[in-house]
Amino acid sequence: MIEGALIEAALIEEIFREQWGRVLASLIGVLGDFDLAEDAAAEAFAVAAQRWPTGGVPDNPAAWLVTTARRKAIDRLRRDRVLADKLRLLEATERGADQGPASASATSDLRDERLELIFLCCHPALAPEAQVALTLRAVAGLPTEQIARAFLVPAETMKRRLTRAKIKIKAAGIPFRVPPDRMLPERLGAVLAILYLIFNEGYGQPAATAKEPETDLAAVAIRLGRVLAALLPDEPEVLGLLALMLLHDSRRAARFRGDDLVLLPDQDRSLWNWEQLLAGSALAARTAGTKGPYALQASIAALQTDDWIDWPRIAVLYRELAEVTGSPVVRLNGAVAVAEAEGPAAALAIVDALDLDGYQYWHSTRGELLRRMGRAAEARAAYRRALDLAASVPERRYLQRRIDETRS
Repeated sequence: MIEGALIEAALIEEIFREQWGRVLASLIGVLGDFDLAEDAAAEAFAVAAQRWPTGGVPDNPAAWLVTTARRKAIDRLRRDRVLADKLRLLEATERGADQGPASASATSDLRDERLELIFLCCHPALAPEAQVALTLRAVAGLPTEQIARAFLVPAETMKRRLTRAKIKIKAAGIPFRVPPDRMLPERLGAVLAILYLIFNEGYGQPAATAKEPETDLAAVAIRLGRVLAALLPDEPEVLGLLALMLLHDSRRAARFRGDDLVLLPDQDRSLWNWEQLLAGSALAARTAGTKGPYALQASIAALQTDDWIDWPRIAVLYRELAEVTGSPVVRLNGAVAVAEAEGPAAALAIVDALDLDGYQYWHSTRGELLRRMGRAAEARAAYRRALDLAASVPERRYLQRRIDETRS
């Protein structure tokens, strides 16, 4: 046991966050039943929360938790004769780990099935909102109430969403496995899209609003990205997404000043998380030269942290990214780099060729380019349209300041 009679609650909570997905994945792999696995895992964590503060954390917490959860599942199954086949399978598995919950050998035999769990949660048969909710609940271990608060829905609504997803998994026979090689690129792309969606939900808020790391969706997405990178260390797009999230999040403390949005050129670099930034830059360097969308975005984000920003190079990378994605939003972002490299007139020609009238940032970008060209009345109209579409307080305050500046 780890020395010390009393263990800090923060250490136990950290272990729970790190091990929940692994324990749950191991149980689903054996039981093939999402609800039963989740109930057994929750019971095991409850036992740990009761015993560990006074008895100490086992040397192998994951093995202890999995073994305890299996035994809780066996207890439940013994009360239900209908599940006799599952009981025989689980008891056979348990006999292979009969050295006790804290045994050292159990760790070496404990297979990490979180990759299977991630692909299960992000299966294309599930609706995107269900994929997000299930990933946060099953892989990240967030309580349903926290997920509901993050997405501004009642807890009961989120609970029903999770229940429907689990019913769909069972009814459709969605497999608990890593997709075959021929399907892996497409399925992995869906997984990465879900992680990035989760990240962006958190990144749009000031870091100071996150009272605890597990309630900050950006931090949760980065944690999940690290798990995925450990499980798929040779996938450039996985590393690219992790690099991108680390680089963006490293600047988050400087993006807001109270309720005001602070643009990159005006940010106080002393507020940047340089350890995180360097880690993201190192990952971006490893994926440089690959043409995946996340690797390209990571390269762009890394260049934007330099003291002297190579805007022509960034403009080239945006063109490559636009070719890969075909996205008009990417072309819009690329126009910002063109404005820095070639001037606002060249950028405005690109922007005006895009069909993005309902997109807030198309109007705000046009407003900025027109302002820089001295066309104040047109810039003010563009900023007003962007303001009509803006939802967040910092963005609305920024746009209102721009409107006021074009009047003077």
